[in-house]
Amino acid sequence: MSSNEPLSFSELGLAPALLKVIDEVGYESPTPIQAQSIPLLLAGRDLLGQAQTGTGKTAAFSLPLLSRLKPELKYPQLLVLTPTRELALQVAEAVQTYARYLPGFQVLPVYGGQNMVQQLRQLQRGVQVVVGTPGRIKDHLNRGTLKLDKLSAVVIDEADEMLKMGFIEEVEEILSHAPPERQTALFSATMPQEVLKIARRHLNDPVEIRIKSKTSTVELVSQRYWQVKGLHKLDALTRILEAEEIDGMIIFVRTKISTVELAEKLEARGFSSAPLNGDMTQVMREKTVERLKEGSLDIVVATDVAARGLDVKRISHVVNYDIPHDTEAYVHRIGRTGRAGREGKAILFVAPREKRMLASIERATRQPIKAMALPSRKDITNRRVGLFKEQVNATLESQDLEFFESLIDDIQSDYDIGHRRIAAAMAFLLQKERPLQMEEDTFVQEDLSEQRPAGRRTERSTSEQTTCYRLEVGRSHGVEPGNIVGALSNEGRVDSRAIGRINIFEHFSLVDLLIPLDPAQLKRIKDISINQRPLQISLDNRGQNQPDGHKSTNRGKRIAGKGRSPAPTKAPRSRNPKRS
Repeated sequence: MSSNEPLSFSELGLAPALLKVIDEVGYESPTPIQAQSIPLLLAGRDLLGQAQTGTGKTAAFSLPLLSRLKPELKYPQLLVLTPTRELALQVAEAVQTYARYLPGFQVLPVYGGQNMVQQLRQLQRGVQVVVGTPGRIKDHLNRGTLKLDKLSAVVIDEADEMLKMGFIEEVEEILSHAPPERQTALFSATMPQEVLKIARRHLNDPVEIRIKSKTSTVELVSQRYWQVKGLHKLDALTRILEAEEIDGMIIFVRTKISTVELAEKLEARGFSSAPLNGDMTQVMREKTVERLKEGSLDIVVATDVAARGLDVKRISHVVNYDIPHDTEAYVHRIGRTGRAGREGKAILFVAPREKRMLASIERATRQPIKAMALPSRKDITNRRVGLFKEQVNATLESQDLEFFESLIDDIQSDYDIGHRRIAAAMAFLLQKERPLQMEEDTFVQEDLSEQRPAGRRTERSTSEQTTCYRLEVGRSHGVEPGNIVGALSNEGRVDSRAIGRINIFEHFSLVDLLIPLDPAQLKRIKDISINQRPLQISLDNRGQNQPDGHKSTNRGKRIAGKGRSPAPTKAPRSRNPKRS
């Protein structure tokens, strides 16, 4: 970013409601496309932008155009055209998040294959933003169910992909239904002549922005990704920490508060970790980095901004716990490892809805990122046994054991027991707090879901006490059990092992939780959305009885492997036996 470009979102002139969300989601500084586009779009200018997917385009057009929106008016004011259903959903979800504090705001994703009746119902209720694919938008225009005559802005996203998919004629027809005085922004990774012709015909004196990708292959970094499924991200991270040969590690998250929360949870599980974020004083940040360098700290949980310029040679691993907002950030993140000629390892957690960003990262780095399986129970047992052997060997080499040898002789004489049996008893006592052998059901959640055929469910004992909660999403909103589990565990930070029976009805769902939610959790989960609909979670006053007149599509079904499992045993504070 050049010296004359804004260094923070607060300098861009966005509406206070948008700045509040930006702070909450942890965007600390605008990307180049955002820094250049936002002021122009806020000023009402048309824009022709050339930028790759994964550079932050969605926020670049959504934030300024939402700032100009009038939420009190219940008709479409902004139309975003996308080439694919997946991108339409991604953009709509982002818009819903950014508009969190705009009163009465509604966004509608429109694409083929979706229930037309549901789309019609939402259009009749009134929406301010429509995000859709050209084919389905054209269907609504032909039916007369969508009116674009009051649009204030149109965004054409990934115009070159529209061209490849044969949508250009439909795009032109759709634009003919919009007011000529509207504001228009067109984004494309490349600028073929056909796209430029559309820009000349439909954009009014546009400002041109070209963002060159600075990303490159990171030669000494081995990259893998784990698709988030069936297991809470924290549990997955714990498995990796247990099984990988780690020296130092940086874990990247999106928000400043997440650095503190995750570092505390890792500390509670026995890992030497600390946060690194922009709210810390410079002295505190320097002290944390120094501890990482000298080896008294093994894991730093950081935001992108706080980790800029961080150069610690002993960092062997980078974990993208939260996927970055753009490809540039990803390359900067994994560049923290693979220093001084050493091979580094980068691991990326990818939710199903984030696969598009994964593809963008692969294109930007010009190399594939391999899918990884989480370490198994056997892998972690073998790792623990290996570390135990190293500790025993190090003790044999460095300690005077004469007193203890005499003690073993006394035990053998007093109890007539062989040395091998005595050594086994000593080993058992030594590992009692953290067993070398993983218990079977510690990893039951993912192990069961991977081994059983699709559709099989496990039953939780009905004797367990649960609290029933109501979610304002149901069959009519396209909700499935996996959506609810993912929302509660990944975004709501509910321990997935505490999620019990899930019953989905037409317009709402009921979820049994082993551990009641505290007020802070309730408040956080209320704003989480599934298919662009907030959960609006509340305690179900009817308890666990099914309401009269409703039949659940999932009555008696449970998420595979969600039985209670014991809390994780405490791990040693250091991954290196020489420092334990």
